[in-house]
Amino acid sequence: MEGLKLEQRHGKARVRVGRVWREANGRHLFVEWNVSISLLSDCLAAYTRADNSDIVATDTMKNTVYVKAKECKQPISVEDFAIVLGKHFTSFYPQVSSAIINIVEKPWERIYIDGQPHRHGFKLGSEKHTTEVIVKKSGSLQVISGIEGLAVLKTTQSGFEGFIRDKYTILPETRERMLATEISASWRYPFENLASVPAKQSYFMEKYTDVKKVLLDTFFGPTKEGVYSPSVQSTLYYMAKAVLARVSDVSSVKLKMPNIHFLPVNLSSKDNPVIVKFEDDVFLPTDEPHGSIEATLSRIQSKI
Repeated sequence: MEGLKLEQRHGKARVRVGRVWREANGRHLFVEWNVSISLLSDCLAAYTRADNSDIVATDTMKNTVYVKAKECKQPISVEDFAIVLGKHFTSFYPQVSSAIINIVEKPWERIYIDGQPHRHGFKLGSEKHTTEVIVKKSGSLQVISGIEGLAVLKTTQSGFEGFIRDKYTILPETRERMLATEISASWRYPFENLASVPAKQSYFMEKYTDVKKVLLDTFFGPTKEGVYSPSVQSTLYYMAKAVLARVSDVSSVKLKMPNIHFLPVNLSSKDNPVIVKFEDDVFLPTDEPHGSIEATLSRIQSKI
């Protein structure tokens, strides 16, 4: 209609799928995924003329997830599975120009009994492996991986000094405090088309493990002396910088690190100013309200 512009997409969210691969030696591999699909397609008639002839039904999208999971005969990363789905939707349906695939993998980890890995036993871990993949009909590609819910804490080697003080400031400066946060990280790979994705089956899982290790190593520092954190901002920057320095295939990294506060407890009353002084060894854990610190660090592309 004249004077109006319609932009649309449609898809299927929260498609949950579990996949078991059974190896010849009796060892099983297991993943659980939560898949969301969003298609950009030429189906304007469905909106403007009630003509559904170009609509890919969202139930069809759900069924496609299960079929494609079945077709994966070997264990596959969330990134590779998202690429499989994106390639299917953009190549199978002429009207689909782009597919945006988001997957969250639950952290099922192999259980160990008496130090030995169980062949088919798993326990649920903590942090989740995420990805967002955008595939276009032209073959162009964007891959972003991530970690959600990576909770970390160190009981010392943290402080916060030199910040702005005004009439609303009551927070004391300190060079000795606990530092705890729940890291959300996402990083982008430099691949710009489907042909440039490495063929190595374990590539994305290896990179995920590498990035996670760099984040943890930089946050904690050496096992004995650790590393001092003058602020969450400073620690966040050095973590992001370390990822770019040590994982060459990452072109940018985004980190969110909200505070999890541990407030020293001292009991007092109106009549007794100090009933018990705990001397900073008993704390009240709280994350409401909390500081919210985030930043993105990217490589600067050189101009030729």
